[in-house]
Amino acid sequence: MIIVSNTSPINYLILIGQIDLLPKLFRQIVIPQAVYSELSDPEAPSLVRTWIATPPDWLKIQSVSQDSDTIVDLLDPGERAAILLAQELNADLVLLDDMKARRAAKDKGLSITGILGILDRAATQKLIDLPAIVQSLQNTSFWASDSLFQRLLDRHS
Repeated sequence: MIIVSNTSPINYLILIGQIDLLPKLFRQIVIPQAVYSELSDPEAPSLVRTWIATPPDWLKIQSVSQDSDTIVDLLDPGERAAILLAQELNADLVLLDDMKARRAAKDKGLSITGILGILDRAATQKLIDLPAIVQSLQNTSFWASDSLFQRLLDRHS
C-alpha cells in the first residue's frame, strides 16, 4: 500500500502525540521533499522540527519528477508536491486536510483522507481514546467544524 502525506496530518499528529498511528495504520508513509522542508521550516512548531530532524524508518522522503499543472499550481508547495507524488507513485491514499487540496486530489482520481479520517481508522481499530484525542486536536490550531468533530465522536460512541 502506497500512502503519500502532506504536511498537515503529520504536523498535527506530532502535536497531539499520536504520530505513531501512521506506521500502525499504514506501515510506511512517503512524503515529497517539499513536505520535509515545510516540517523543517523555522516557522514550524519546535516539536515538529525536532521530530523531522531524525525521521523514523517508516517515513520515506522522495523527490517529485512530474511537472505541475494549473489545478495544483494554486496550492501550497507541500500540497502540490504531495498530489503530484501520489499521481506519480499511483498511491493508494493521500493524506490531506486542506479543502482546496482535497478537491484537486479528488479531481485527479486520488483517494484521500485527512487527520480526522486517520483518527476514525485508529478509533475503529481501538488504538486510541477518541474523545481525549479529539480534545487534544481541538487545543491546537487545527480547524474543523464542531459538527464534523461531533459526527466523528458519534460514530464511535
